[in-house]
Amino acid sequence: MRRLVFSVVLLGALVVAGAAGAITNGKADGKGHPNVGGLVSPTQYSDGTWLYCSGTLISPTVFLTAAHCGEDGEQVGVTFDTAYEAGDKVYYGTFYADPLYNQAQSDPHDIAVVVFDKAIKGITPALLPAADSLSNLSGTQTFTSVGYGAYEVTRGPGGRTYLYDDVRMVATGTLNATNKPWLRISMNPATGNGGTCYGDSGGPNFLGTSEVVAAITITGDAVCQSTNVVYRLDTKSARAFLAQYVTLP
Repeated sequence: MRRLVFSVVLLGALVVAGAAGAITNGKADGKGHPNVGGLVSPTQYSDGTWLYCSGTLISPTVFLTAAHCGEDGEQVGVTFDTAYEAGDKVYYGTFYADPLYNQAQSDPHDIAVVVFDKAIKGITPALLPAADSLSNLSGTQTFTSVGYGAYEVTRGPGGRTYLYDDVRMVATGTLNATNKPWLRISMNPATGNGGTCYGDSGGPNFLGTSEVVAAITITGDAVCQSTNVVYRLDTKSARAFLAQYVTLP
């Protein structure tokens, strides 16, 4: 599940922009975004890594991620370490997906939260956008994508290999297109952009260099080189779900 967790439900509909998950053409985030965390697998993967999705703390008790990253009602663990290793601090909570989550490209409702058993201390939550505030963005608008996904895609005789290291990474991309419920962000390294890959699902795309999470990573192109397709948080449907858990701007 972890290697293809980048919204399998959308791959058939988005042939060109098909799957995303990790930060590519980026750099280690360090202490840049301490409110961005990763979902921790209870068992280690064959490459020695543990994290399978990303997300953002949006209140002391609520962590925002994607619906396709878990099962409704399950207990999950989240780390906020910049470079996770087994034995590092993990916070536990309950996963709640939007009950309208589906396979419709028009609006998949691919959004979820983890409600922690105890409030997270010492980390300032990120901000959410105001209603319909992303509809008229300039074509030069940039986004800061953060996550724990694959940091590089290599190509060899056996095909492509996606490399992971459980390090929180960051990259900057430029807006390509806006429609409901999506933003499409360029992550083409040829134009100086970076973006997401497998494992970045649910992670934030901050508006410019602000603390406002404009959208969460859902899908993109299968080799993580062209387009980051992200789910807007300013829409009526996204806000209706989030309003059950946090106070909205």
